[in-house]
Amino acid sequence: MAIKKRFADNIPGLLSQPMNHSTRRVFVAATRMNDGKTTTCLGLTASLRSMGLKVGYIKPIAQRVVMSGEDRVDEDTLLIDGLFDLDIPIAAMSPVAIEPDFTKRFLENPDEIGPQLRDRICRAFDRAAYGKEIVVVEGSGHAGVGSVFGASNADNARVLGSKVLIVAAGGIGKPIDEVALNKALFDKSGVEVIGVILNKVLPDKADFIRDFAGRGLKRMGIPLLGVVPIQETLVYPNLDQVAEETRARWIHQPAGLRRVRRVVIGAMSARRAAEYLKVNGTLVIVPGDREDLLEAFIAEGGSKSLAGVIFSNGLLPSEATIKHLTEAGIPLASVEAESFAVTARINNMTVKTMRQDADKIPIIEKMIADYVDIKSLLKLV
Repeated sequence: MAIKKRFADNIPGLLSQPMNHSTRRVFVAATRMNDGKTTTCLGLTASLRSMGLKVGYIKPIAQRVVMSGEDRVDEDTLLIDGLFDLDIPIAAMSPVAIEPDFTKRFLENPDEIGPQLRDRICRAFDRAAYGKEIVVVEGSGHAGVGSVFGASNADNARVLGSKVLIVAAGGIGKPIDEVALNKALFDKSGVEVIGVILNKVLPDKADFIRDFAGRGLKRMGIPLLGVVPIQETLVYPNLDQVAEETRARWIHQPAGLRRVRRVVIGAMSARRAAEYLKVNGTLVIVPGDREDLLEAFIAEGGSKSLAGVIFSNGLLPSEATIKHLTEAGIPLASVEAESFAVTARINNMTVKTMRQDADKIPIIEKMIADYVDIKSLLKLV
């Protein structure tokens, strides 16, 4: 089955043109999922633009797919597109969307679909690189992701003629071991790894890790280009993400961004309610029949500290109590699951930066600008 045609596929002669090899490019890979590729790409794009460079962006393989008009694109691409005016069609920034049956279709007909995949990625890169001085290419997970359909990160970096920057979680032994594994696959594909960024590092360990992880990477011939400390705001989900994760039904959704910094189960007595309101951004999971506790939250000024209340077990309070909570400006939602299951789901969720996370964007941009040696990176690409 042919890959779905989009943006400029039907222009005569386009597919026979050689790919752009003159524009600088850097392929941002990672040792694992959720190590910080998108955060790094966002910060790099912002920093490079602030240096006066014309920057392009592409994520060749989309795995977390969302709709943008008629196009199926990667959600990270949608984030970058919404933040920066890059003058690139979003279909060119996210050329290949992996659908549920994609692997099966590829394995049934690899000789036809494989070349189509590579050609689509190259043509999309050409469009993303048009008029640009450097292109940030975002990978999908570790070096081997996509190998089953012949388009792993190592394959795509090779096809695009790009050098690779690896992002790994903070530490010394474990990240270096993981970098070694990923580097082996990039080496096998003939792709040069030019640097490593260690992300989510504990601030009080940053100097120690910079020293000793730097020594370990140097023995592998790879420079350590950044040690990025963990930023608390980046690990906290917003209330919309929590509602989506728990499949909650909104009862009252005030305007404005609410970030969840702590989750508590409403199993305390009403007289102890004030103790649970000392931390701003507290989300309470409580059955709706605990009206004594809900009224206590209002009396103790919970509207100032509560991120919201999720009614569990499918139980709602009385209309009068809902009215009081609504008038206090407290977000309210309801789920069918019991409190402990909802809390566990929230605590285990993966927090990704979304377009509505306006408070995170300046933090990410400053974080990459402050802790990554971008000038050295530019010399290496």
